[in-house]
Amino acid sequence: MKLSRRTVVFALLLACAFLFRLWFGTCSDFWTDDESQVYLIGLKFYATHAYPYFGPDVTPAIQIPGALQGLVVGLPFFVYPSPEAPYVLLNLLSFASLSLLAWYFARRLPDIPKWIIWAWLLTAPWTLNFSTHVDNPSYILTGACLFFVGWLETCPHTRRKLVGARLANFMQGFGLFWVMQFHLSWVVLAIFSLWSAYFQFREQGWRAARSLMWFACGAALPGALLIPTFLKFGFAGGAGDTPAVVVFNVDNLKRLLNPVEGILGRFLSFASYELPRFIGGNTAKRLSFVREHLWLAPFVAFLTVVGLAQPALLIVLWFKKSHPQRDWRAIKLLTLATLALIYILFLFTFRRPDSHTYYVTFPLVMLYSLYCWSPYLQRRGWQIFAAIFLACGIIFQMGFALHKRAHDSMYTNRALVQRAIDERDYHILGERREGSRY
Repeated sequence: MKLSRRTVVFALLLACAFLFRLWFGTCSDFWTDDESQVYLIGLKFYATHAYPYFGPDVTPAIQIPGALQGLVVGLPFFVYPSPEAPYVLLNLLSFASLSLLAWYFARRLPDIPKWIIWAWLLTAPWTLNFSTHVDNPSYILTGACLFFVGWLETCPHTRRKLVGARLANFMQGFGLFWVMQFHLSWVVLAIFSLWSAYFQFREQGWRAARSLMWFACGAALPGALLIPTFLKFGFAGGAGDTPAVVVFNVDNLKRLLNPVEGILGRFLSFASYELPRFIGGNTAKRLSFVREHLWLAPFVAFLTVVGLAQPALLIVLWFKKSHPQRDWRAIKLLTLATLALIYILFLFTFRRPDSHTYYVTFPLVMLYSLYCWSPYLQRRGWQIFAAIFLACGIIFQMGFALHKRAHDSMYTNRALVQRAIDERDYHILGERREGSRY
């Protein structure tokens, strides 16, 4: 009976967490350029039934190939023709992905109370602001979580035998080709895939080919949605001009060396309470937000201080040699290698090293951070602090969501969105970017 009550309570808490995330997502940005354009891709598919050969726009002239973006936004309208329909599917996907990640991290780090891991993953600023509202980076979390859980279980230095080799490879293949149709950061996963294959062949010889066949099976599921694009437009046209992204970028070299615009702090902020980024693009906007919602000021101050301290501590703790987890050295070297890979890749793209462009590495950064905190979170005092920290975060996010709902969400003109759905005319809501292939 005690186990049953725990199960019921756990299920109810998870249901509340899902509903909170769904509500937060519907209160988030809708009318900004990228969000509205991604929404229009799915709405166009629903309205015209035309196959969405291409997905998100990298630039007005460069578009990512594949139908997945149009389908995940457009198909929910056929089930329930409401403006909120795409949000439901997105939040089901991101919630399931984070639940997988929380389960996996809790098994790897049994000394950390499970409630801390689950609550932190489900309410961290990055997983709330980039996995609950319709925008193409929001969808990459699903593929990233599947991929990196699988990758960690195929690498001999990080393997815990929590997932079998076949399933791990299947997850990698699925995750790679899932992300490929949402964001160009799939290149990071492709390099990790080659790394995994190297380790498996070195460890097992040609017997590894059997496991790698499961990688191909996983890749085939989302990858099948790329085939119509390349059949219709050929390889060059079907690529959507994405190869044009690859250029040597001297300006990025300068940015990478800049301590303000550099990657290190932004990379570690995925696992921190990065609050200023989301409440405003500059100091004036952030102060305006606080003045408008003075009751949130204590929470903003507390969370900002903790959020700024977290990346600094994650850097310091990297140099810690002793750790209760035997694979600590492997995890911190993996984190360093991931960071180095991001630095190298940004030398060969015209894109700026903005945080969301390497959000795909979120699972690895979060795992590293939990390894750093695990010796401390075994102590009751730090557990109490974690509870206060998480509670303050939830209160702030509720206030922030109410602010966004009133100023930036679809609810500022939901009737227009509903009309476009009812009349099956996406033009009512807006127009796709000039030059877009779909």
